[in-house]
Order: sequence, then C-alpha cells, then structure tokens
Amino acid sequence: MAERKYTHGLSTRDEHGVTVVDIGDMEIWDGADLSLLRDTLAVLIQRERCRSIAVNMSTVKFVPSGFFGMLFDWFEQGVAVRLIAPQPRVMNMLWFRRFFTWESAERYRLKDSAPVTEREAEEWSRSEERARSGESDPGLAVASAI
Repeated sequence: MAERKYTHGLSTRDEHGVTVVDIGDMEIWDGADLSLLRDTLAVLIQRERCRSIAVNMSTVKFVPSGFFGMLFDWFEQGVAVRLIAPQPRVMNMLWFRRFFTWESAERYRLKDSAPVTEREAEEWSRSEERARSGESDPGLAVASAI
C-alpha cells in the first residue's frame, strides 16, 4: 500500500498504551478524509501492530457512513476501538448509540452487538447528563488512566 505524504492534519500519539489519532480541525469528512484515516489506521494496526486505537472526534460534526464499518472491521480483528469526545450529532447516530458504550470522561468504547443492558443504559444516561452539566465523576480518575 502506498503511503501518503500529505496527512491533512492527522497526527498520532500514545496515551497509556492507546494510539490516539487526532484528525485536526476537520468538521465534516468526505470520502477522501475517510480514505486518509483508513490508510493511517491500516499502517498503525498492520505494520506497527497497535492493538488499541482511539480517534479524537472533538471537532467532527458529520462522518461518512463507511466510518463505522471501517472501525467495526478492525474491532472484529481484535483491535480495541475508542472514540474520544464525539460531538452530540455523532453521538445521536444510530450506529454510535447501538455499538459504543461510555467508558470514562469523554471516551466511548466499541463493543459487540449484544443488546444494551439496563446498567449500560443507566450509565449512558448518567454520562450524558454529566456531559451536559459539565460535572465530572470522581470515581473515573483511575478508569481514565487506563
């Protein structure tokens, strides 16, 4: 696979064993942006053997439909997938509500397609309420470091 020299603002960093891909200030992705992200993740996962990845979504308001499928493909290959600070519009997408579970602070983890349990639904509601009110959960200090 040919590597792209121009990364359109993408950068990576390691946070406690999780490789975080920061997409810069892209609010709306098109097919080319998704292709760039896919190529970046392919290098990280296949060549550099990253087993835990996260995508910083703090500025993203719209993603193409193929984004979730791409993440789920990596998940099915044993890669832990997280989204950091997704915007409300992304969080309201059906695929997000069905397959991501709140983990800590602004992190959401991709899970299998098992039905959402009552406990997960309650945690989801509490995390959304905390996010809207700006309060934090003091019990998350340890969880967020993982």
